Amino acid sequence: MKISHSFDSGAIEVLSLDDPGNIRLRLRADNAAEFHQWFHFRVQGAAGRSLRMVFENAAEAAYPDGWPGYRCVASYDRRSWFRVADTRYEDGQLIVEHAPEHDSVYYAYFEPYSYERHLDLVGWAEMSPFAQADSLGWTVEGREIDRIVVGRATPGRRPVWVIARQHPGETMAEWFIEGLLERLLDAADPVARRIRERAVLHIVPNMNPDGALHGNLRTNAAGRNLNREWRAPDEQASPEVFHVRRAMEATGCDLFLDIHGDEALPYVFFSTAEEVPGFTAETAARQARFVAAFAAASPDFQTDEGYKPGRFGEELLTLASKWVAHRFGCVSLTLEMPFKDNANMPDGHAGWSSVRSKRMGAAMLNAILAHLEGA
Repeated sequence: MKISHSFDSGAIEVLSLDDPGNIRLRLRADNAAEFHQWFHFRVQGAAGRSLRMVFENAAEAAYPDGWPGYRCVASYDRRSWFRVADTRYEDGQLIVEHAPEHDSVYYAYFEPYSYERHLDLVGWAEMSPFAQADSLGWTVEGREIDRIVVGRATPGRRPVWVIARQHPGETMAEWFIEGLLERLLDAADPVARRIRERAVLHIVPNMNPDGALHGNLRTNAAGRNLNREWRAPDEQASPEVFHVRRAMEATGCDLFLDIHGDEALPYVFFSTAEEVPGFTAETAARQARFVAAFAAASPDFQTDEGYKPGRFGEELLTLASKWVAHRFGCVSLTLEMPFKDNANMPDGHAGWSSVRSKRMGAAMLNAILAHLEGA
C-alpha cells in the first residue's frame, strides 16, 4: 500500500503506513506559513482493506472547530466525490475509516479544483462572444492573475467585481465561479442577458493560484493571507491583491462579491458591511435588497447564522469586502459556503459539494440583476 501527494494541491505528511488499521498522518502546513487544515492525497493498493486513517495533529489545525460534524471527501476517478460516513473527531484527532472498493482512491478536505481546470475555465469563457480574458499581473511565483470580463464598458453600464479563492483551500469558491459563468454566458438565459446589458462584470476566478498548487489552506507562496492585505498590499509579497486592487481603482466598483468557504459553520451566509466606517443608510438599504433577492433565489442561503459582530476587530479594513465597502461606498459582501454540509438542507451522500457550489453561483445572478434594477 502506498500514499502519494506529489500532484496539484496534494498535501499530507505520512508518519506510518505499516498497518492499514492504524495509518498515522499529519496535516501539512502551508508552504510558507503555519496554517494547516487542507489535505489531499492518494492511497494505492487499498481495495478491500479496512483503512483507519488518523490525522494526529487535527487539534492544532487552523480551525479545530471545523472537525466536529465534518466528513472527509473521497473519489476513485477524481470526478465523482462522496463523503466518507465514518469520519469523526475525538481526543484531538481526526479519524477516517473507509474500505475502498478500488485500489486507487483519493481523499481530500473538499473537492479539489485543479489549476488545469482553472485554465480550461478561462479558455472556455474566452470563446464566448460575451467575454474576454486578460491578465492583471503576476503572482509571487510568476503565474498570471486571470480576469474574465463580461460586457463592454459603455456609458451607463455599472462595474461589478467578483473574486474567489483568496484562500486557496476554499475550492468551493472556484466551483461557485464556474457555475456563475456557465449561466452568465448562456445566450438563452434572460437574467444573464439583462445583466450583460446593464453591467460590466470583472471576475477573478482564482486570486491565489500559487497557494492552490502548493496545497495551501490560507496563504500565497510568500505566506501572506491575501484577505488581510487589502489596506496596503505589498507588490512583492502580495502582488495578487496589489494588481486586482489597482484594476478596481481604474474601473470603479458598484457591487463587490468575495467568495469563500468557512471551516466551522455548516451554513451559507454573508459577512456584511455594517461595521465599516461610513456605512450609510442608503447602502444598508441596497445591501438588504441584495440579501433578500439572494435568499429568494436559493433556499440553500440563510440569514440566521453567521459571523458575530466584532469578529475582525482592528483587521476590519484589511479584508477585501470591508476595504471595498469603505473605498467605493458600494454593496460589498463576503459569501461563505460550508466545508461540512448545509445543516438546513443536508445531503447525506455529498454534503456541501462542487455541484451545490455551482448552483449557488448560478443563483447569484438573480441577486445581481435585482441590484442593478433596484438602484
